[in-house]
Amino acid sequence: MTGMTVGIVGLGLIGGSLARHLVANGYRVMAWNHRPHPYEQARRDGIVCVDTLEDLAGHPGARPDLIVLCNPLKAMPDMLSRLAPVIDRTATTLTDVGSVKALVRQQVVAAGLGECYVGAHPMTGTERSGFEASDPSLFDYALWAITVDESTDYRRFLVVARMIAEGCANRCIVIDDGTHDRAAALISHMPHVVATALINELTDNPDRNIAAALAAGSWRDMTRVALTDPQRTRAMVDEDAQNVEALLRHMAGRLVAVADALHDGDDRIIGEFFAHGNPFRDYKAACAHNQGETPSTAQIPLDIAHWREQLLESARRGEQVVAWPSDLVAVVERRPAVASAAR
Repeated sequence: MTGMTVGIVGLGLIGGSLARHLVANGYRVMAWNHRPHPYEQARRDGIVCVDTLEDLAGHPGARPDLIVLCNPLKAMPDMLSRLAPVIDRTATTLTDVGSVKALVRQQVVAAGLGECYVGAHPMTGTERSGFEASDPSLFDYALWAITVDESTDYRRFLVVARMIAEGCANRCIVIDDGTHDRAAALISHMPHVVATALINELTDNPDRNIAAALAAGSWRDMTRVALTDPQRTRAMVDEDAQNVEALLRHMAGRLVAVADALHDGDDRIIGEFFAHGNPFRDYKAACAHNQGETPSTAQIPLDIAHWREQLLESARRGEQVVAWPSDLVAVVERRPAVASAAR
């Protein structure tokens, strides 16, 4: 797979870090950025930079096997409309790194590129942005979500899966767009809103300078993502608005219920609130206990007619794909899983 050529659209934090990581692992990487300011350093890092997006897709004698769209989601329709006339549909697979998947797939299909597309989302990043913030180690030990639907071609899927496993030495889970977007809203998009609400509370408090001086680890950990560019965060949340809204309303209900219990001195409700998350505490304790140990592995023979369902069920069991020894065999790591909360 090191003979693969990967095209990167957008040399920001994620695109730049991915490009540098792939080059370090022996891949040929081409890139286009909407402004050329990162090119001098990118070329020193071994990345082949081109002048236009069209050059990236149709570079003479070097059409990429895979194009990874790392541009902002608001730019996706324009990127796709420019790629559609020049991409070699027989040779090039298309993927992306966006934090929402259903919307991107709709845009890809609208551009007539659905047959080429496999969704992806690397679960990595920082609050910083731009190529100057990029770091190939950002992709060390990362987990990716690969998203598929009933029309996803298995051959295209393998191109993306092997780039992740072999080009990045990363792990992946395979899910559908809706499952991804609901989960991303729960563990990323909604927490960004909650973290922002926390810093808004501090900003509006008359004792804000005293509170800021007293703030230590718990405040730092709960508000780190609120330091992200607020416009970038707003765009991310807007793109998954329906799922985030539902979670925020559910969260608001939890908070009102515990506030009422505190007001009423209801020890039972207060106790249940703080104990309800014990399955997650047990999961984190199991992860910490297993840290440094090699996870057990298993092979999953895949049925070409049911591979999507097989890999989705594997993800639900808490397994993560780490290798593809052959086209129809996935090697998975078995890791701790979160039990259902007692009712």
